[in-house]
Amino acid sequence: MYETLTWHVDDDGIATLTLHRPDALNAFDLTMARELLQVFLTDARDDAVRAVVVTGAGRAFCAGMDLSAAGNVFGLDETLSPTPEDFRAAYDEPPYADGVRDTGGKITLAIHALPKPVIAAINGPAVGIGATMTLAMDIRLASTKARIGFVFGRLGIVPEACSSWFLPRIVGIQQALEWVYSADVLTAEQAHAGRLVRSLHEPEDLLPAAYDLARSFVTDRSPVALGLAKQLVYRNSAAADPLEAHLTDSLAMFWTSIGDGKEGVAAFLEKRTPAFTGKASELPPIA
Repeated sequence: MYETLTWHVDDDGIATLTLHRPDALNAFDLTMARELLQVFLTDARDDAVRAVVVTGAGRAFCAGMDLSAAGNVFGLDETLSPTPEDFRAAYDEPPYADGVRDTGGKITLAIHALPKPVIAAINGPAVGIGATMTLAMDIRLASTKARIGFVFGRLGIVPEACSSWFLPRIVGIQQALEWVYSADVLTAEQAHAGRLVRSLHEPEDLLPAAYDLARSFVTDRSPVALGLAKQLVYRNSAAADPLEAHLTDSLAMFWTSIGDGKEGVAAFLEKRTPAFTGKASELPPIA
């Protein structure tokens, strides 16, 4: 089905997305970019999928952009001269949609918009886009053999894939700037100390830990409540005033209280397992 990825969904609705170019250390190319977009815009949105675990085949997670491509390795149109005004007015239209828009950013926006838990199981080197794509995932677990680098300064380019939005929110501005300025490759221990990753695991324990965590998030949980909670936390942590949180969580509480919330309360009172029927594909609007 895919050239650069594998995709599998188990009976519990836990999907495994594996970056699968092991001979190239799962380096990111334009084919992988297209396929990742397909997964997060289509496959992962199937209601049978409850959570997604992302990892890499072989000894790497993703070694970054494949720099061996001819021409502009990022797939951008060097004949264009976009101004900020023109780009903002038509960023999703030709020629800017493909010629200027950052490919990694399209993917992280799709990951961010998925109303389900996404867990990165970083099994080895994750550099450049291999690191920044994980920032849009909700939680990162790492192998003790993982190495993570925001190495853009070494190539004369800037952090991409919306990482200037995600990284400071995860680790703080000071830590984010230090890592970006230095362009060093971090050990797993350094990434953990900087709060980039939740936990470290021996290589053979990484995926089992990620699966256990994913199941703990979705078993006997409402997909609607989970999807709305993800929206609320991301949206309101960046809001200028707590009134924004009040307005959006009021609407989310209203809709869940007349939906899966009724079943959840009944199950609690009757001391039984809830049978939620809401779908992540049918979230009510809250903003």
